[in-house]
Amino acid sequence: MLFIIILTYNEQSDILDCIDSARFADKVLVFDSYSTDDTVSLARSVLAEVIQHKFENYAAQRNAALEAARAQQCDWVFFLDADERISLDLAHEIRESITYPEFAGFQVPRHNFIFGKLTQGAGWYPDYQMRLLRAGAAQFASDQPVHEVVELQGRQGTLNHPLIHYNYRSFAQFIHKQRRYAKLDAQSAFGKAIRPRFRQYLSMPVRHFWWRFVTLRGYSDGLHGLRMSLLMAIYELYRLLLLRQLWQIEDYRTRSDHG
Repeated sequence: MLFIIILTYNEQSDILDCIDSARFADKVLVFDSYSTDDTVSLARSVLAEVIQHKFENYAAQRNAALEAARAQQCDWVFFLDADERISLDLAHEIRESITYPEFAGFQVPRHNFIFGKLTQGAGWYPDYQMRLLRAGAAQFASDQPVHEVVELQGRQGTLNHPLIHYNYRSFAQFIHKQRRYAKLDAQSAFGKAIRPRFRQYLSMPVRHFWWRFVTLRGYSDGLHGLRMSLLMAIYELYRLLLLRQLWQIEDYRTRSDHG
């Protein structure tokens, strides 16, 4: 049994096309974080199963979805985001791969379309994602709430055909998502007692830009690659500023407690 699990929150513009690309699976399970738009009704209108679960963080949500799939005697799961699509070639490869008993999971490359442009430099390709998992042999690390890490009990494989990701259709969407990711990243670092040093507010964004634009060949995408490398460097600075704010609040509480 192969389930495709789609995590959703207010994905009405994408959910039907996403489900349509997942129809080759034995079941499509929409795991929703109490959407306030028509995501749930649209998913049910095409006979997808919907489970609603309160969102805590991405790792916890994926683990809860895994548990729900295991409760239905699922053997394999493929995690699919609402803005992603599975091509016919990838669907055939997924079906073939789950017949190999020696593997516990497979990572898949992604083709990221950012602002409508296929982006292959600056770390956006192959952008491997661990998505095809043997349900009883995988878990998401609880200490990594965003940019989740899969813990596999067994051998890992790699698929060849890419997942199609319509990532960041507009600049406004990019800002919205990066602010959310930055907040979660900052909270995670704060929970690990990581405190930023003053010099890092300059050095880390500069290093991040160099890594994206030069090391990961962002220059190969021309001006688009330059823009994306700069935007991700700004995101790195924003994350550090949020982390500093958390420590300022904590330091103020500590002083108040001892005042």
